Amino acid sequence: MGGMRDAILEALENLTADEFKKFKLKLLSVPLREGYRRIPRGPLQSMDAMDLTDKLVSCYLEAYSAELTAQVLRDMGMQETAERLQDVTRKEGPHFVDQHRAALIARVTDVDGVLDALYGKVLAEEQYQAVRAESTNPGKMRKLYSFAPAWDLTCKDLLLEALKNTQPYLVADLEKKS
Repeated sequence: MGGMRDAILEALENLTADEFKKFKLKLLSVPLREGYRRIPRGPLQSMDAMDLTDKLVSCYLEAYSAELTAQVLRDMGMQETAERLQDVTRKEGPHFVDQHRAALIARVTDVDGVLDALYGKVLAEEQYQAVRAESTNPGKMRKLYSFAPAWDLTCKDLLLEALKNTQPYLVADLEKKS
C-alpha cells in the first residue's frame, strides 16, 4: 500500500534543488488528461517534495500522479528516473475496486452495508445521503463511484474491506478472475 506514492516521493526527493524547481515549472505547462485541473502556481512554488507528492496524489490519484510525474521527468531529460517510477507503477497495477468497477456496480446487493462501513471514514454526510437517495443498487454504486476520483489508496482499501465484509462471495469470485 502506498507503493506509487512512495515512488513519486523518492523520485522528487532525488532531484537537485534546480531540477525540483524545473519540475514544478514544467508541471504548470504539461498537458493534463481531460477532467483534471492544474495545481495553482502560488501554492505549488512553496511546496517541498513531500507536500508536492501529497498534492499530486490528492489531485490526480496515485496512478495518474505517477504517470504525470514520469512524463514531466521525461520532458526534463531524466529518462532513467522516469523509467524507475513507471516500473513501480506497472507492478502495482489497478486497484481491485477500479479493476472490477463494472462488475461491482452490477452485482453488489448490500450497498447500504457498504455505505455504513464507509460513513465518516470515506464518505461525508452529504455523500452518504446522496448515494442512499438512489433508487436501485446499481444506481447507488454508480453514485458511490462518482466520488472515487477524490479517493486515495486508503479510501479504496476501505471500500474493498467493506465489500469483503458485506459481499464475501462476490469479492472471492472477482478475485478468481483477477
